[in-house]
Amino acid sequence: MKQLKLTGFVIFVFFLTESLTLPTKPQDVDDVSITQKFIEDNIGYITIIAFAQYIQEASFEEVEMLVKAMTEYRDKCLADMTLPECSKLANDVLLENICAMEGLPQKHNFSHCCHKADFERKHCFLHNKKADVGFLPPLPTLDPEEKCQTYKNNRESFLNNYIYEVSRRNPFVFVPTLLTAAARFEEMTKICCEEQEKANCFRTKAETFIQYLKALSSYQKNVCGALMKFGPQILKSINIAVLSQKFPKIEFKELISLLEDVSSKYDGCCEGDVVQCIHGRSKVMSHICSKQDSISSKIKECCEKKIPERGECIIYSNKDDRPNNLPLREAKFTESENVCEERDADQENFMAEFLYQYSRRHPELSTPELLRIAGVYEDLLRECCNTKNPPDCYRHAENKFNETTEKSLKIVQRECEHFQILGKDDLKYHYLINLTKLAPQLSTEELTFLGKEMVTALTTCCTLSEEFACVDNLVDLVLGELCGINENRSINPAVDHCCKTNFAFRRSCFEGLEADKTYVPASTSQGLFIFHADLCQAHNEELQRKKDRFLVNLVKLKPELTGVELQSLLADFTNVVKKCCQAQGPEACFKEEGPKLSAKSQVA
Repeated sequence: MKQLKLTGFVIFVFFLTESLTLPTKPQDVDDVSITQKFIEDNIGYITIIAFAQYIQEASFEEVEMLVKAMTEYRDKCLADMTLPECSKLANDVLLENICAMEGLPQKHNFSHCCHKADFERKHCFLHNKKADVGFLPPLPTLDPEEKCQTYKNNRESFLNNYIYEVSRRNPFVFVPTLLTAAARFEEMTKICCEEQEKANCFRTKAETFIQYLKALSSYQKNVCGALMKFGPQILKSINIAVLSQKFPKIEFKELISLLEDVSSKYDGCCEGDVVQCIHGRSKVMSHICSKQDSISSKIKECCEKKIPERGECIIYSNKDDRPNNLPLREAKFTESENVCEERDADQENFMAEFLYQYSRRHPELSTPELLRIAGVYEDLLRECCNTKNPPDCYRHAENKFNETTEKSLKIVQRECEHFQILGKDDLKYHYLINLTKLAPQLSTEELTFLGKEMVTALTTCCTLSEEFACVDNLVDLVLGELCGINENRSINPAVDHCCKTNFAFRRSCFEGLEADKTYVPASTSQGLFIFHADLCQAHNEELQRKKDRFLVNLVKLKPELTGVELQSLLADFTNVVKKCCQAQGPEACFKEEGPKLSAKSQVA
């Protein structure tokens, strides 16, 4: 993949061809010059992403103004790097320029952030990001022919507008992922614009592209949410589990060294510091590629690629083979007489090594399951090390681990049985009803999205040989979406408890939840049963979305109804649409049938 150079779009044309040096630390020179060069070549995209993610309401014209301000900063520093402002962190310069844009803080309601400084200001801007983007207008769509002509006439304008629209709708996606997405989007556009059946080409290739972006977005939000809600220790545990499974031959000492770079990367990426995020990602991948022999045999081709494709390639590479000389169990943690003494000498390092050893031996388990087992082991030692004979107590630890996995496995098996019995559509309605009853405070858009994601997880995984890990990992991402990224997000007491109490066990916590008892539905139907003839114009996908929204809003209005009663009313709604769209006067038909359906919901 060639680098994404932005040279020439309207006001960008006369300054983006030059390089821009944005130091990540005061007066620091980047050791990896290729990373700095990549940032310089792509500063247009990077500025657009940062601004669009921080201030999602901003227009593209306002984005252009910020790029101009950042360019003036660049020119000043290129002329004289000894100026005080040239030693500032890149993200600080960006936020200062956003705050300095006349009238913008008041217009988009972020002036309170501009009154803060340093970490507090960065944290304020981070909390200003909105995961639910229902307030934005629908994503602009172009006819395939028009799309191709626009790309041909002005490539830079086309790509800049694309990355702006995608970034503001994905405020927590890491900048390297968005840059890769932009490259893939351009590649797709080039291929499809050469095809006769352009619409079919875009439709087919866009599905894969959307799934790629959605998958990484969910994972990144989940990990950042864990960091913000539970702190750096849980992030370290997640990364130990993931990296130990992916690179089972890595030595523990090397893993700990790599984790330092990984943690630094997430600090920048999760906080929205786009330059630090790119530097951090590059540092991690350089570390991995410089130690290929001792880390993995599967990444040679990835390490030959350019930024940011190198990172995406390593992330998506297959897990390395388990070393032949690796025994099934690590006796040190369950059979040694000195477990308690070793734990007490350095508890954090001891638990980290346990998770490393268990994860590299169990590629079939999900990340959440590995964290659960680590939690079970930690609790067991807390109990055993206070008994008269600790070895007798912790010697049966493997039985505890197996019991934990059996419980999780039964949950997954039950969900996959639901999928087999209900089928895709009824399964989606099942989750839309259940999720809305659990968290009716969420917006209709969020709930329909979560329901669809649950179905995607099961339809993707329930026929695979690695069914358990696949389902458990993907459902955990859905729960991460539900819980949100910001630590101060509040839904209702029961859901908040599951989201904030224990990251590893939130799945089983949600399993035990019932309908929210604190929720008070609206006193009126708020137009739910008022239908119009535009329903007859809706294509299949759009009509399905309207049905999903109707069901969610129906549950919000009538949370006391059973699943059977709600699905019966949904079937009635479907029949009304069919009947009225076949009638000579659809509008009059809807006017007559809407109140009937409303009355039926009162007595259901």
